[in-house]
Amino acid sequence: MSAVTEGTGRPDYKKAAAAARAERADRPGARAAAELAASGAFDELFAKIDSGEIELTGDGGFIPGLIKATLERGLQAELTSHLGYEKGAPEASAVANSRNGTTPKTVATQTGEVDLAIPRDRDGTFTPVLVPKGSRRLSGLDDMIISLYAGGMTVRDIAHHLSSTIGTELSHETISNITDAIAEEILEWQARPLEAFYPVVYLDAIVVKVRDGAHVINKSAHIAVGVDMDGVKHVLGIWIQTAEGAKFWAGVCAELANRGVRDVLIVCCDGLTGLPEAIEATWAQATVQTCVVHLIRASMRFVSYSDRKAVAKALRPIYTATNDKTARDSFAAFQDSVWGKKYPHAVATWDAAWERFIPFLAFPPELRRVIYTTNSIESLNYQLRKVTKNRGHFPNDEAVVKLLWLAICNIEDKRARERAKDRGKPAADRKAKGRLVEGQVVTNWKQALAQLAIAYPDRINPYL
Repeated sequence: MSAVTEGTGRPDYKKAAAAARAERADRPGARAAAELAASGAFDELFAKIDSGEIELTGDGGFIPGLIKATLERGLQAELTSHLGYEKGAPEASAVANSRNGTTPKTVATQTGEVDLAIPRDRDGTFTPVLVPKGSRRLSGLDDMIISLYAGGMTVRDIAHHLSSTIGTELSHETISNITDAIAEEILEWQARPLEAFYPVVYLDAIVVKVRDGAHVINKSAHIAVGVDMDGVKHVLGIWIQTAEGAKFWAGVCAELANRGVRDVLIVCCDGLTGLPEAIEATWAQATVQTCVVHLIRASMRFVSYSDRKAVAKALRPIYTATNDKTARDSFAAFQDSVWGKKYPHAVATWDAAWERFIPFLAFPPELRRVIYTTNSIESLNYQLRKVTKNRGHFPNDEAVVKLLWLAICNIEDKRARERAKDRGKPAADRKAKGRLVEGQVVTNWKQALAQLAIAYPDRINPYL
C-alpha cells in the first residue's frame, strides 16, 4: 500500500521511496552483508581497501576473488551431485567414477577476469552448469557488450572500455562475435508476419557510410513505420538501399506484401524516386503523399538565411489551403511574388512535387495532421544519427541493420525504465519521455480513423 500525505489523499513519493529502500535492505543478501559489517568482520578488509592494498574490481580484485570462490564452491557441489557422494566419503570406493583433479579456465565477467579451477571426473561425464563447457564469459558480460554497442560504441571502443574499467581483455573478434550472436534474432524480426492492413505508413531514411570493396560510399538506410487500426506505430523493417530507384523499392514492397500486408491507404514519404510506382504496382489503390515538411525544407535549400522567415510565411498559404484549387491559386500567387521570382528553385521544387503533394488537401484537419509529414519517424532518425555519428563507416549492410535495430530496442527500453519510475506520479511530476516510435499511439487517432472510414469505407470496414 503506497504512503499517502496526510490531509491531501495524494501519494507521498518520499515515503514510498523510503519504503522501497527499506524493502531492499531487508532482503536476505543485503541483511547478511549489513550484519557482517555491523559485527566488525569487514573492518580489516575495509582498511585494506581504503589504503589501496586491495582493489575491489579488475585483475586480482576482491569482487572477482569472491566470484571465483562462489563459482568454485558451486562447481564442486555440482560434481558431488553428479558422483553421488561427498569428497572423502567412505562410500567413494564403491563408486566406479571418481574425482580427477581440476582444469584451469579463465572467464571474463562484469568485474574483471576470473581464474577458475574446473573440477573433473575420471569418466569425463561431468558437464558443469554454472560455467558451461566452451564458455569464456559469464552471461552478464555479453549483455553489457551488446548494450554498449547499441549505444553507439564501436568494437574497438568497447574493448578499450572493458580493459580500462574492469580489466577484462577481449579481442575485437570476440566482441564482434558477441554482437553478431543476435543476427538470427534480427533476421526473425525483419521477416516477422505483419498486419494485413495499415491505414498509414511512413518512410524516411538516414545516410550512413558503408564499405563497398575498396571504397566507402554513402547509402540510405530506409525505415518504414506502419500505423495499425488501433493507431499504434510499429517499425516494419529497415532496408539499406543498394540500387537506385524502382528496382529497390519494388523489392521492399514485395517483401512487405509477402509478410502479409494486403492493403495500405496512405504512404507518406520524401519523394523517393521509383517508390510511387512500386507502391501502386503492389497496392493499386494506395495514395502516395509527399512529406510536406521535407518539401518545404527542399524548397528553402537555396534561400538565403535572411529571407527564410519571409519565404516560409509566403509558402504557408499553399499547404494550409482548404482544397487543391485554393492551394493552386496560392502557389500561383507565390510564383508571381517577389520571392517566387527571386528563388525560382523554390517554385520548381513545388511544381515538380505537386501531384504527390495535394492528396492530403482532400482531408479534414484531424487527418491532415496524421498524414502530411514523416516527423514522427524523423524524431527516431534523429536519435539514430546520434548513435551512428561516432562511426567512420560500417563494414557491410548487415552491420548497419544490426546497429539500428539494437539502437531502437535500446532507446525504447531506456524510456520504458524511466516511465516505470514515474508510474503513479501526478502528470505534472512525470519527467519520463513517452515511446519514441515502436508502440506509440498516434495523437487524436480516433478522430482521424473516423475520417478515413468516411473516405475509404469499402477498404476500412472489413478490418474494423
